Amino acid sequence: MGSELQSVEEVKEALAGSGYLAGESAALVAFLASRLGKPVLVEGPAGVGKTELAKALARATERKLIRLQCYEGLDEAKALYEWNYRKQLLRIQTEAADTGWETVKDDIFGEEFLLSRPLLQGIAEEEPVVLLIDEIDKTDQEFEAMLLEVLSDFQISIPELGVVKAKSQPLVLLTSNNSRELTEALKRRCLYLWLDYPDAKRELEIVRLHAPELDETLARRLVEIVQMVRQLDLKKPPSIAESIDWARALLLLGAEDIDQEMFEKTLTTIVKHRSDLDTVAERVGVKLGDGIGGLKTG
Repeated sequence: MGSELQSVEEVKEALAGSGYLAGESAALVAFLASRLGKPVLVEGPAGVGKTELAKALARATERKLIRLQCYEGLDEAKALYEWNYRKQLLRIQTEAADTGWETVKDDIFGEEFLLSRPLLQGIAEEEPVVLLIDEIDKTDQEFEAMLLEVLSDFQISIPELGVVKAKSQPLVLLTSNNSRELTEALKRRCLYLWLDYPDAKRELEIVRLHAPELDETLARRLVEIVQMVRQLDLKKPPSIAESIDWARALLLLGAEDIDQEMFEKTLTTIVKHRSDLDTVAERVGVKLGDGIGGLKTG
């Protein structure tokens, strides 16, 4: 890492100082990745803090974060590099008549005409960076195959220029929501970390970290409701970020308790699908003045 962290405990403390409460496994894998120079594949359901881990590592190590957001149909031109065709054409038009095609041909495939995309940027930076390849499971196996050179040797082969090798060692994190099985070739090159929703105790710590003004009893009630909502059959269970959003919303509204009215008023902070709203409204109720025992799930 940028400011070299010497132990798993130091990694854990640095992440906490950056607003991310890492478990033992997350801190251990982050430490090993920095020392072994290996990418990390972070899998788990949506909303458990996979992307935020990369951001926190960048903050903790004072590294620049370079992010490649993956999507279906992502190709090399958007991930690695592409040539600035308009600029090349302009050079050809202005110089070809005087210098000859062979000279111009060599010239237009120089670095001046190269448009770097996140993967190339990640290995071309002079200073070490955190390279986040977010939601790799949204791409296809061809894209994974293209990644192997980057992940194995931290280099990119450009036919017109040759091999571009990393000037510094990036810390690479790949995230996956586990929507499809990734190839064994990709997994072999990575350390592996599975992140799941935190238990109530850890989530309470996270909520208190990001909304310290919230009364502890109210924060505990919020967390237990969120944990119960996650047990329902929903299209999208509430993420950790949405728990934090709910806590901040309750603060802004001056809530002293999560009674039936407040629950219904703020429900859309944690539930984002119409059908899920119906399910939660039907199966989770909060009685005025009750404790967590006032929750009903049937």
